[in-house]
Amino acid sequence: MSIEPNIKQLPQLAKDKHKETKGFFAKLKKKPPKHLDYLMQELHEKEFERTDCLDCANCCKTTGPLFTDKDVARIAKHFKMKPQQFIDSYLRVDEDNDFVLQSVPCTFLGADNYCSIYEVRPKACSEFPHTDRKKFQQISNLTLKNVAICPAAYNIVEAMKQRINQ
Repeated sequence: MSIEPNIKQLPQLAKDKHKETKGFFAKLKKKPPKHLDYLMQELHEKEFERTDCLDCANCCKTTGPLFTDKDVARIAKHFKMKPQQFIDSYLRVDEDNDFVLQSVPCTFLGADNYCSIYEVRPKACSEFPHTDRKKFQQISNLTLKNVAICPAAYNIVEAMKQRINQ
């Protein structure tokens, strides 16, 4: 299934709409509609009925997730490693003192866009692009970044702007 918008055009599309989207999110934070969580769930589900992440995997190719201590323990166990061995092999500590991948694209991403640790992947990966999260208006800064990475997030935000501005 083709992904719209085109992944090569996405950063520019997101940049072109950045100011508009940022203003929309500012209003949303001040006065979120009562039904926002339900609307986001509906838009998220509708988008992912037509979007196959395996066609894109841009999130895995361009960004790295945060690894919580629970993620590290779970994934290390999967590899039959001690957590510190896993950290030393795959992770680094970033400027916010969080565990992140040593490099991108993700070490665990295959040429076919499949994740080799999908069943034990980090929480940040399983929740990406976070468009079905409760109290969505609280993660607007994260979403502003994600619309430039994820075509589905872009489509969901554009649909949300249409629905709420009616």
